[in-house]
Amino acid sequence: MRFVIVGLGGVGGVLAARLSQAGHRVVGVARGAQLSAVRENGLRLDTPTESFTARLDVFSHPGEASLTTDDVVILAVKSQDTADAVRALADTAPSGIPVACAQNGVVNELCALRSFANVYGVVVMCPTAFLEPGVVRAYSAPVTGLLDVGRYPTGQDDVSREVAAAFASATYDARSIPDVRRWKYTKLVMNLSNAVEAVCGQEARRGPLTEVVQAEGEAVLRAAGIEYASTDEDRERRGSLLDLRPVGGVRRSGGSSWQSLTRGTGAIETDYLNGEIVLLGRLYGVPTPANALLQRLAGDLARTGSRPGTIPADDVLARLDTTAAPG
Repeated sequence: MRFVIVGLGGVGGVLAARLSQAGHRVVGVARGAQLSAVRENGLRLDTPTESFTARLDVFSHPGEASLTTDDVVILAVKSQDTADAVRALADTAPSGIPVACAQNGVVNELCALRSFANVYGVVVMCPTAFLEPGVVRAYSAPVTGLLDVGRYPTGQDDVSREVAAAFASATYDARSIPDVRRWKYTKLVMNLSNAVEAVCGQEARRGPLTEVVQAEGEAVLRAAGIEYASTDEDRERRGSLLDLRPVGGVRRSGGSSWQSLTRGTGAIETDYLNGEIVLLGRLYGVPTPANALLQRLAGDLARTGSRPGTIPADDVLARLDTTAAPG
């Protein structure tokens, strides 16, 4: 089994380095400065306990990787880039190749299913960072993260079990699970706080604004009849496995959406996180003003190249109160 990892950012880059370090065959697909840096100097992984440079072949297009059904594609791009990545794969990859979506959000697997029969979801719980070309960071040790794998929308098979076993051999706590879609929606609710952090800063992620957006999210899922794992189930799955520590004396600054604004990419994943809740709310008649406002604010910050954390949470909450006020 060869892993073809499309997207060498925080999640994909760390996974590529860890799998390579464990002796698995790995190639990557990347673009821009990351492609150039990895080709020239390798992919450096910094952790709380070590620094390791993975030397792996990296391509600008999956067609250069000579894909076969013996490969497993790991999609690790942001959700806004999934459609382009799937089109590039569909141009050159056999339709039976396994495609696993190690991504936040709930639309990626559906996008892949339009072109590929064997699609898998991966529930990602990995505190990582990608802030400079050629370097990724993993902040939990000795367990790098949690990666649960299952056929999409439900079921498990030899591929899900083999992929989970490979992840487990590479410092992850990974399991093959039969209900991956259910857990993906649990992660979606958790990821609604990404926009809070990106717009309002790290401290706001643990404040009342997060409570509001997650309450909206849960109300929408209930109205839509979408099952998701409970808080108790999630707490039991995590246990004490993740142990976040500084890397190079520096603690993790922010999550993936915060990192997108910090790198000035011009895009952010919020449309597929908070925006998914807004979409479902409109379909099922559930108001989602907090998620809608944060979706717009995060998008504005990305488009204008603004730094993360520039709008106080109290200002966002005040705007919500004004919107809800009579008259």
